[in-house]
Amino acid sequence: MSHSAFLLVLLAGLIHALWNIAAKKAGGDVRFAGFTSLIMMLVWAPVGLYFGWDVVPDWGWLEWSFVGASGVLHVLYFITLLRGYRKADLTVVYPLARGFGPLISSGAALLFLGERMSLIGALGVIAVVGGVFLIAGGPRLFRQLKDQTQQLRLRKGIYYGLLTGLFIASYTVLDGYAVKVILISPILVDYFGNFIRLALLLPALLRDKQATLTSWRLEWKYALIVGTISPISYVLVLYAMQSAPLSHVAPAREVSMLFAALIGGHLLGEGDRLQRLIGALCIATGVIALGNF
Repeated sequence: MSHSAFLLVLLAGLIHALWNIAAKKAGGDVRFAGFTSLIMMLVWAPVGLYFGWDVVPDWGWLEWSFVGASGVLHVLYFITLLRGYRKADLTVVYPLARGFGPLISSGAALLFLGERMSLIGALGVIAVVGGVFLIAGGPRLFRQLKDQTQQLRLRKGIYYGLLTGLFIASYTVLDGYAVKVILISPILVDYFGNFIRLALLLPALLRDKQATLTSWRLEWKYALIVGTISPISYVLVLYAMQSAPLSHVAPAREVSMLFAALIGGHLLGEGDRLQRLIGALCIATGVIALGNF
């Protein structure tokens, strides 16, 4: 992975961790996902129009198919993630989602996109996965599964974390193919995919207008943060994918776990900071290995 791609991934990881903290603190549902999509559409309209004015009119069925499928997968991902945050700890849902998704993405890239990975790179992936396990709870997960009082919440965290990871893997491979093979601009993939997301989420906003207004009053600050900065993190990753193997970029994104382990554990009081710090260091080591091989 080139140094420029590596730096893009590092910056994207910090931004990604920050908006996930905001999403967790919001405690929102599908309406929150709709708020963020609406804010994305408005805030990033000048950028989307600037880059798409002369390009989008020439798109055919292939480009629109990929952008549409991307929008659908992102909606499923975000709704699943938010539901997991409401029902379990961020430090279980987030690391499982962020670790499981890139693991599948890397495997798909190696199998279907013809990418290759060195031994050091493979060890880097293993270090990332191991760090994710530690941050998610490590051996404590097995103990909690035997504890009736904690079992249900943990099971929900594992379920939603893995399901979210599956959606992450799906949109990562799809969007990676779009920017690497079809050569669609990363900015346009994300911005115009957001129109699909908003169209799917709009009925939830209009179904119960009073509930939507109540949610907006409680969550608008967090929605503004997520809607404004989350596109930056993902577009940076897509640009990194254009110049580096997807099988390297996908797990390298998990440097965000380093920030989430420190910020999330402190702000949300979810405990086990030392173990999660060790896990974050494992992830950082793996990311460095992926960034240099």
